[in-house]
Amino acid sequence: MQLEQLRALLAVVDHGTFDAAARALLVTPSAISQRIKALESSTGRVLVERTAPCRPTDAGEVLVRTARQMVLLDAEARDALGEGDDGVTDLPVAVNADSLATWFEPLLGVAATWQDTRLQLEVEDEEYSADHLRRGRVVGAVSADPRPVAGCETVLLGAMRYLPVAAPVLAERFTRGRSYDWDRMPLLRYNVKDEMQHGVLRAIGADGSPPVSQVPSSEAFAAAVRAGLGWGMLPESQIGADLDDGRLVLLRARAHRDVPLSWQVWRLDSPRITRLTEAVLGAAKALRPTPR
Repeated sequence: MQLEQLRALLAVVDHGTFDAAARALLVTPSAISQRIKALESSTGRVLVERTAPCRPTDAGEVLVRTARQMVLLDAEARDALGEGDDGVTDLPVAVNADSLATWFEPLLGVAATWQDTRLQLEVEDEEYSADHLRRGRVVGAVSADPRPVAGCETVLLGAMRYLPVAAPVLAERFTRGRSYDWDRMPLLRYNVKDEMQHGVLRAIGADGSPPVSQVPSSEAFAAAVRAGLGWGMLPESQIGADLDDGRLVLLRARAHRDVPLSWQVWRLDSPRITRLTEAVLGAAKALRPTPR
């Protein structure tokens, strides 16, 4: 397996098409095709599904992680030997939307000072982000799973606290005595993977089927809660002073949820990865201590 063949594999997987991969590597689509075919010939396996977008096969996913590590280590070795060509290395990272909208945001300013590195962010739910590491799609991930992925190390970051809140007009409409009509009050979810709101309903014994609206954006989700489209679990840091000034109502004081977060990252002797980890840990100081 040649390094240029592995670069071509990464480019096809990351950019989705042979044409886009060619543009990224400044070669022709024919060159990309030849390199992929040569790699497939040397391994005796089909590595890329020629779909739209292109996807790695199971065998391809095995090579994607190896390819990403080899490309990174090649850049690090050239830097150490003083033979760097002033190229820029991509560091793909998986992070959940709520983290990206809150505590993770200052890291973007830090990454802007890195002249030799491009940060490529993949937005994924914290319960599923570790899977990106397993498939070699990212070098690090903000994850709710503290169990290390093979070949990775894990650092506890802290916890994000979520509170069940609603717009005053919505809360007033569904007030029933000292509580709320949870079975009928509309709720919001981020996407089909988001079970946090329904988890609250199960915990308080509500067994109805309230109307559900879906808003797949952290910032828009918070805006939809404030607009009264439904109630939802918002990060405490995203709520700000809204509870104090009456823009939001806390629906149940003890129904908060603390989501522990971990930083999972490749176990490689890489200055770029070390720098990335230091930046993540610095930004994570804004989180609550991990609940015990």
